[in-house]
Amino acid sequence: MDIPHWQQRFESWFARQPASDDAAHDLSHFRRVWATAQHIMQQEPASAGVVLAACYFHDIVNLPKNHPQRHLASAQAAERARAILTEDFPDFPAALHDDVAHAIHAHSFSAAVTPLTLEAKIVQDADRLESLGAIGLARVFYVSGQLGRGLFDSEDPLAERRPLDDSRYAVDHFRSKLLKLPGTMQTRTGRELARHNADFLIGYLAKLCAELNGEFAASDPGVAARLAD
Repeated sequence: MDIPHWQQRFESWFARQPASDDAAHDLSHFRRVWATAQHIMQQEPASAGVVLAACYFHDIVNLPKNHPQRHLASAQAAERARAILTEDFPDFPAALHDDVAHAIHAHSFSAAVTPLTLEAKIVQDADRLESLGAIGLARVFYVSGQLGRGLFDSEDPLAERRPLDDSRYAVDHFRSKLLKLPGTMQTRTGRELARHNADFLIGYLAKLCAELNGEFAASDPGVAARLAD
């Protein structure tokens, strides 16, 4: 399969669609997930055609994080992607449709679907890596701003004396989800990248806590230890 050819065709298809108003799940996001997936595939040989299609169409149905049916979005995206491949790309191998659909269905954190194929594991890891590191830091505040959530609790930013509530504070999302992602990674490369990028987020939290304590030129050295659990 000519992967650059199919990537160009998928990009051309998106260029004909209405522009997305969600900068966290736009064409640039799909490109980054595909780039990360290619990096993982250097150590995990897989069907590039399946991974490519799943990376580009995994969020073709994307419900807001506070939507009551958020957990169903990836199943809906899988069926929508299958229809797009059938109707708009009839020469895309039909034998790959089921694997593409499964990879899309299994990518979602909220859906809690176990990836059963190597391709699905790679797509899940690549998408979750978007939530970590510098890109993840930018995206969490972008999404929280869209939802009208506060930045952090100035008195207890790490929620050490109160329940975590990421529906109220963006920074709470780090502990409630993001810092747990390394433990969910399916591939060795995914785990290595996730741990490295999670450490970046912990470093950010350490700097945030120090600044909230008036220490503007330092980071709180105790944050990493307190987040070790």
